[in-house]
Amino acid sequence: MKTIINPEKKNWETILKRPTQTVADIETIVKTVFEAVIKDKDEAIKAYTTQFDKVTLATPLVSDKEIAAADQAVSSSLKEAIQVAKNNIEAFHAAQQTEKVIIETTQGVTCWQEKRAIEKVGLYIPGGTAPLFSTILMLAIPAKLAGCKEIILCTPPNEKGEINPAILYTAALCGIDKIFKVGGIQAIAAMTFGTASIPQVYKIFGPGNQYVTIAKQVATQYGVAIDMPAGPSELLVVADDSAEASFVASDLLSQAEHGVDSQVILVSTSQDMINAVEDEVYKQLSLLPRKEIATAAIQNSKLIYVENDEKAMELINDYGPEHFIVCVENEDYYVNNIRNAGSVFIGNYTPESAGDYASGTNHTLPTNGYAKQYSGVNLDSFMKSMTFQKITSEGIQNIGRTIELMAEAEGLQAHKNAVSLRLNALKS
Repeated sequence: MKTIINPEKKNWETILKRPTQTVADIETIVKTVFEAVIKDKDEAIKAYTTQFDKVTLATPLVSDKEIAAADQAVSSSLKEAIQVAKNNIEAFHAAQQTEKVIIETTQGVTCWQEKRAIEKVGLYIPGGTAPLFSTILMLAIPAKLAGCKEIILCTPPNEKGEINPAILYTAALCGIDKIFKVGGIQAIAAMTFGTASIPQVYKIFGPGNQYVTIAKQVATQYGVAIDMPAGPSELLVVADDSAEASFVASDLLSQAEHGVDSQVILVSTSQDMINAVEDEVYKQLSLLPRKEIATAAIQNSKLIYVENDEKAMELINDYGPEHFIVCVENEDYYVNNIRNAGSVFIGNYTPESAGDYASGTNHTLPTNGYAKQYSGVNLDSFMKSMTFQKITSEGIQNIGRTIELMAEAEGLQAHKNAVSLRLNALKS
């Protein structure tokens, strides 16, 4: 890990740069795949699955037999853990439900807002080196609570054409019955355009590598919404001498093991803490099964010393981390002043992995600095807010002249006429 002492603000952008490829490098590949799927539909999906996942499938749809086999393959202890996590996630997201908002803005003019579920949603679940069945809980639970009518799931198969049993078990537990063995760019393309096998959706959710992230962004050019640009995982920890160095190191490594393009950062007002955390990182790193992946990610990571909390806070908000852990004596200062973060974890006993799995908050969060303008996935992510209004004869007389004057000032005579005709009818 690279240690940086009191960096000047003019250098922050360079220091905090994410280890990602440029959009242009990836977008050409994405558009090639999209064009093939538009033209050849299922045949293109099949060909790309063979090319990228090294398996040729007769059909991408997971069978009932495979789901039943997965149920048998998952241990009872893991099933119990998944159920505990499911209960907590359901409780937190159910609490986000809101009532209809209704108000009479002027006598005779009633306006209200109601939330309606997005009808068709697609969930993308990464497989690869880490089958993220926990992400199913984070996406399927709020989708079900919202009332989405059609929920499909795409996830890449292994070279035997199989899906990790925990993914299939969790999907079935959450009530998803359309699961497809398709991953990467081709999965996003399939959900964007639809094929004979895979339905088209209105909004796509789920994290992935840089190719999936860019594919989701390109999908928006074809009328499909996405949750957010969620790419490689990242974590920033702020810690002072009140923190436990071994805990901080374990949190940094928990994100570093996600992928070689992950990034973890420690910001501290204590050089002693920086030194202690670095020692712990390399001590713990040597024991990890995913040591090679974590080691590569650590090369992209930073240990940054700053002289005071104010400078640390400014730097953190400038970075806008996906995950932000606060392990300092004056934690209220950071909690009250953080503006740009996907999810915040407070105190020595709040590991980021709690949010990844079972505390109840959602782990599908904005990366690459998008925490400055995006929220993490929540219940409202699966809903639309629709406004309604009803105006009585008294109401149109109360606001009619206002509308006429404004429409006339904008030069929109038909707008004015729509009101004037009604007002004249009431006069006569």
